Amino acid sequence: MKFHFDVISKDTHSAARTGRIRTAHGEIHTPAFMPVGTQGTVKALTPDMLRDLGAEIILSNTYHLYLRPGHECIARAGGLHRFMNWQGPILTDSGGYQVFSLGALRKISEEGVMFQSHIDGSRHFLTPELAVDIQLALGSDIMMCLDECTPYPVSAQEAEISLERTLRWARRCHEQRGDSPAALFGIVQGGMYMDLRKRSLEGLMDLPFEGLALGGLSVGEPKEKMISIVREMTPQLPEDRPRYIMGVGTPADIINCVACGADMFDCVMPTRSARHGLLFTSAEKIVIKHACYRDDHSPLDALCDCYTCKNYSRAYLRHLYVSGEILGMTLNTIHNLRHYMRLMERIREAINNGCFQELQANN
Repeated sequence: MKFHFDVISKDTHSAARTGRIRTAHGEIHTPAFMPVGTQGTVKALTPDMLRDLGAEIILSNTYHLYLRPGHECIARAGGLHRFMNWQGPILTDSGGYQVFSLGALRKISEEGVMFQSHIDGSRHFLTPELAVDIQLALGSDIMMCLDECTPYPVSAQEAEISLERTLRWARRCHEQRGDSPAALFGIVQGGMYMDLRKRSLEGLMDLPFEGLALGGLSVGEPKEKMISIVREMTPQLPEDRPRYIMGVGTPADIINCVACGADMFDCVMPTRSARHGLLFTSAEKIVIKHACYRDDHSPLDALCDCYTCKNYSRAYLRHLYVSGEILGMTLNTIHNLRHYMRLMERIREAINNGCFQELQANN
């Protein structure tokens, strides 16, 4: 099935909207949050657990799967869907952010990025063409162009050089994907400079990407700068294509970005926080290791319908965490991801029913 996106409903008081993405591996209802399965697994969970939580799409990473076990290995296994036993849609990041985060271990040129593996120090050269080839071998439903993730802070001159290179790389990615049915998303860069962001978008509009993303956010900038970029730029992204805000974020950030017209999100926050004992609830965040939960035999969140909240107490979750038991990570991750999935369900329902403004005001 060819990638297709439809807008279903729009909020009357904001740019919030619901939609549906069709892919060869199933449908995605938007706004959607993508659990992060960097290395072909969402840590601590099985694919069946993810499906039960309401996840319709997951994100995996080109950089990590290229290094280990290798995209050729995954291709021989029948692609990433079969390799990891996830039959729903998969979006793969290009690896640009991961290479950016290597700092001194990488060197960027016009042709691509030379970097040292964080695993064994081996040297590799990632080009836009190779990034696409890796994602094609993985069998991704949605591929991302290789971009140069602009750091923060950075001068306007450096941000301009970076965004122009990202545009040239986007053209090369588009040419490399050929007639593949997989969708390819372009990435808007330009740092915190609005004029550069707009120039980046103008350049990407010349190419027939199936979706566009705002990249270079959540890289250390103040929250108000991030929201300002999203508020200004998201409504300018094409209305007939999915709008993806990369690396965002907290529940409050997601709601605010949805109000600006965003459709797709990913972030390691719910899964990473779960493994470190930070749990989201409808009332407050809970640090489960605290002694005050030792004899607290109430559910983690009485309003949550997840397996963890239906069957286990705060006291038991604290016991597992302080004892270092693996089950604790699984139960915590189930809850945090279900919290995010419930948030997205509530957002879609509120937009469809014309009460998104009320949901935004109460969160």
